[in-house]
Amino acid sequence: STRCCVTVSPVSTPPAATGSDEEDDSDSSTKPIRSEKKKNPVSLFQTGGDPPKEKKTKKKAPPKAAESEEEIPESPQKNSNKKGKGKKSKKTKEERPPSPVIEVDNLEEFVLQPAPQGVTVKCRVTRDKKGMDRGLYPTYYLHLDNDKKVFLLAGRKRKKSKTSNYLISIDPTDLTRGGENFIGKLRSNLMGTKFTVFDNGANPDRANADWSNVRQELSAVVYETNVLGFKGPRKMTVIIPGMNADNERVPIRPRNDNDGLLMRWQNKNMDNVIELHNKAPVWNDETQSYVLNFHGRVTHASVKNFQIVHSSDPDYIVMQFGRVADDAFTMDYNYPLCAVQAFAIALSSFDGKLACE
Repeated sequence: STRCCVTVSPVSTPPAATGSDEEDDSDSSTKPIRSEKKKNPVSLFQTGGDPPKEKKTKKKAPPKAAESEEEIPESPQKNSNKKGKGKKSKKTKEERPPSPVIEVDNLEEFVLQPAPQGVTVKCRVTRDKKGMDRGLYPTYYLHLDNDKKVFLLAGRKRKKSKTSNYLISIDPTDLTRGGENFIGKLRSNLMGTKFTVFDNGANPDRANADWSNVRQELSAVVYETNVLGFKGPRKMTVIIPGMNADNERVPIRPRNDNDGLLMRWQNKNMDNVIELHNKAPVWNDETQSYVLNFHGRVTHASVKNFQIVHSSDPDYIVMQFGRVADDAFTMDYNYPLCAVQAFAIALSSFDGKLACE
């Protein structure tokens, strides 16, 4: 397995100090981490909630298939710090577990459905900066990271919006709010430190009698500024709705701005709400950098690299995201996240105010 640096080291400063610019690369240590098998993590996300009135028939998880993607040995990254060069450790080639075959029959249904239990959905995010204003408003595309490279979602920041507002669509060419392909959005606060992810339901102002058409909040993300601004490893809190006894997401449909995931979390009203965090990277003296073990899925150092975990089981990676090229990133997610939640959380990490560390 491969560890990847999250941020690159300062020159001879202790771990508490910070990394340097996100584009810097650093040698990655390659010591495998063995995590012990724990009890089924599904129970971490169950909060009860009212089960849905109709019983839906459950699809069985598809069978495992052979891994289609070979591990490419990582070429050592150059360390921009002349003084803190890390020694290369010998590469221990570890077989990656096979990637399951993911069937995407109905795209809209698939991207909102939690990942099947016990299956990691491996994806790739590409950033397209080409074109007139793509430098300011790049388009992000999410594909399954397998032979077929199935398209899942596209996201783009809306222009003329007071706060950062990203539209998420199931059509790579139609990124409009009114289109039938609009599947969700990510909206930030004025500071650009807190984000909320919505599905494509109606604004509470346009609620029908039983409130069933109102948009759900799928997730919220909070970035904590540390003493040195955003330099160094970021701290993220991710808030998601809990799961009911049928392993379906408890619908959270706020009637006003004081009832959303962020307000519930701030007021410590955690009924049907789950709090997750990014895994703290560990300082590595040998490479003089902060590292996390991405098991070969991430190859470039970046402050954007992160893993999301539940504090009760830090070995169960709910989601991980990291750079593999200038405009390419891997994004893997597990139960209970769906593709829209994971993609929106990844989009939040690109946002302008955060990206100018």
